[in-house]
Amino acid sequence: MRKLKVLLLAVFVAAFLVGAGSAEAIDYKDFKLAAIFQTAIEEPWDGAIHQACLKAKEELGITYEFVEKVGAADFERVQREYAERGFHLIVGDAFLAGEEPSRRVAKDYPEVAFAFGSEFGPQEPNYSVFDNWIHEPSYLCGVIAGRMTKSNVLGIVAAIPIAEVNRLVNAFKLGALSVNPDVKVKISYIGSWFDPPKAKEAAIAQIEAGADVIFAERFGVFEACREHGVLAFGNMVDQHELAPEVVVTGPVWSMYPTIRYSIDAVRNGEWKAQDLREWSMMAKGGASLAPFHEFENKLPAEVIQEVRELENKILNGEFEVPIVETELKSD
Repeated sequence: MRKLKVLLLAVFVAAFLVGAGSAEAIDYKDFKLAAIFQTAIEEPWDGAIHQACLKAKEELGITYEFVEKVGAADFERVQREYAERGFHLIVGDAFLAGEEPSRRVAKDYPEVAFAFGSEFGPQEPNYSVFDNWIHEPSYLCGVIAGRMTKSNVLGIVAAIPIAEVNRLVNAFKLGALSVNPDVKVKISYIGSWFDPPKAKEAAIAQIEAGADVIFAERFGVFEACREHGVLAFGNMVDQHELAPEVVVTGPVWSMYPTIRYSIDAVRNGEWKAQDLREWSMMAKGGASLAPFHEFENKLPAEVIQEVRELENKILNGEFEVPIVETELKSD
């Protein structure tokens, strides 16, 4: 009898473990994703996240809701509302004003998955971080700029001198210097994530200082470039259509690999606090160089070939773009 009881207990435990290990994933149709943005989704950084979420909604059939232009005073409230409503994954932009409230809310809802753009590390057990690790295509843009400049003066209009911005602008300069050691770079930090008039003003000042190619890390530069016949590089998304006569290409951030990975990790009960940076780099499809469009025929063939060869070396792990996150100063 004792042996029988032991046997029955063993069978019961085995059955329990099998059942626990075979819990069904959340159906895509039942999955709820929310996004919280500090700026308007017209702004490329938050816009890249939004487009990825829209793609997930369209391709996977999930539920997706978002709120844009959320100020510091409302950030925590909006985040808590989504958590209370049973959203499985909440993503967004936590840089600066959103950092503290987003982490505070995550502690109160350990059963909810959070993934926020942040310059700091993950927070156990459920708060992951990401960033736009697009310094690799930014370096490629610098190579083109270094080859195309006639004045040997390049301009950069950027947001705020924090790590993720500094990473891009330094990569652009290093790419230019790698092919043209005579290049000088002028940089303007506009002190905002989204201020097109101020970005245009900064671009005009750089053009008057001799810049004939400008990296528009922020939105608002193209109008100045178009008015003065200066080449430009976009950022985050393919911005060619905004000024097709001057926008050569630009680093593109695809958040979809990060969003898709995060959704499936949550669905399958595998979510954990982690740095999601690898999903935003070229090797995982999270970063790329925007199409050249008509500049495919305007750029010298040897410049395009040089860039494509270097692009392949980055993808194959043969060349590693330096990561420099210190504030860039004008030459």
